Amino acid sequence: MKQFLSEDFLLQTETARRLYFDYAKDMPVIDYHNHLPPDEIASDKQFANMTEIWLKGDHYKWRAMRANGVPEDLITGDADDFTKFRVWAETVPFTARNPLYHWSAMELANPFGIRETLNGDNAKKIYEACNAQLPQYSTRSLLQHFNVKALCTTDDPADSLEHHKALRSEGFGVKVLPTFRPDKAMAVEDPAAFKSYLSKLGAAAGIEIHSYQSLLDALKNRHDYFHAAGGRLSDHGLNYFIYSDFTEAALEQAFQHVFSGRQLDAAATAMFKSATLHFVCQWNHAKGWVQQFHVGAIRNNNSRLLKRLGADAGVDSIGDWSMAEAMSRFFDRLDAGNQLAKTIVYNLNPSYNEVFATMVGNFQDGSVAGKMQFGSGWWFLDQKDGMEKQMNALSNMGLISRFVGMLTDSRSFLSYSRHEYFRRILCNLFGNDVENGELPADIPWLGKTVQNICYNNAQAYFSF
Repeated sequence: MKQFLSEDFLLQTETARRLYFDYAKDMPVIDYHNHLPPDEIASDKQFANMTEIWLKGDHYKWRAMRANGVPEDLITGDADDFTKFRVWAETVPFTARNPLYHWSAMELANPFGIRETLNGDNAKKIYEACNAQLPQYSTRSLLQHFNVKALCTTDDPADSLEHHKALRSEGFGVKVLPTFRPDKAMAVEDPAAFKSYLSKLGAAAGIEIHSYQSLLDALKNRHDYFHAAGGRLSDHGLNYFIYSDFTEAALEQAFQHVFSGRQLDAAATAMFKSATLHFVCQWNHAKGWVQQFHVGAIRNNNSRLLKRLGADAGVDSIGDWSMAEAMSRFFDRLDAGNQLAKTIVYNLNPSYNEVFATMVGNFQDGSVAGKMQFGSGWWFLDQKDGMEKQMNALSNMGLISRFVGMLTDSRSFLSYSRHEYFRRILCNLFGNDVENGELPADIPWLGKTVQNICYNNAQAYFSF
């Protein structure tokens, strides 16, 4: 029987194999969006066991175990680490055709060299075999093992960035750069939490926040601080794009309303968010940053688990809001003032792939190749079907040759195998086109295109 996860995994044609092994496989990685903890990189953390490095905080796996009937206490509760690993191992066979089956197999194969498919029967053996190797795989050695050249963490404006600064001062060979994510500065739906956050933000900026203008001053102060620390990206998690007209007086009135502990109505909330995001985007353009918009998740659906575990508990899903009109008007207002920065939009609802792919084409301006990017398949779509649909939509509506490629969007240092996963899928798409006579069999040309998508485009786009 042919070994599962063979060297030809996902590569269905000889052309695909040539593109992957001769061109894509050994390209470096620029991971321009992830949720890796910078303190663990700065301290070069060693992991105690496979549960800590593989299951802790992994809400993808948590969702699968819940669906498989595993009690919550064995997933996120006080069960010992091996028990948590064992119940995951028992779940793996039931993940057939879910991307977790592929990811789990790939993460055991690289870096641990384990090709045996995980299940309850071999859980202890594989747990012990991986644990025995963990001393050689600290956070930094894993980044070097996966040939990561630069990565961008996701950071709140109030963060000190002390770990980024320490790494930069030390001269660690992998660039670890901060990303400015000001979502909490726009989260006016909960007045008490918002006011508490303003105290934290104000303390970081050295500015007492008591008005809308002082909020902008504090955010701008931290935006400058991130730039000085090497940050060149912002990131924004949105349910959906919001566009609203605003005036200085109306923004101040809305600020004082929520600052006093009162709830804003829907119109004032939309105005506040739209305006604040607009100002941040102006700063991004002025500094030559790239801005990212992750759009379409409906979060924290299960209030019981939210209360027990907090956010990122694995109870988020795909939302179905209208997108096109507000997105168009939001970008157009920036473009009309010549203040639209390089932009990546990530779509979570596959029914909107063509909407996003065509929208970014409206605001290409010839200043930068691929200035407006339809970002890679995100969250529930960062699997084979989702990646193929995103790349097909981009190919049909834009220029996939200018695509900046894959990112991990992960909290796990083992998730870099997703770049391999993406590259195999990418090469297979091009290989099938050649075999079907839809592209010429010009391997050097296609190989260069593949290398650009895997690494070169991102290197040029971000200019790290």
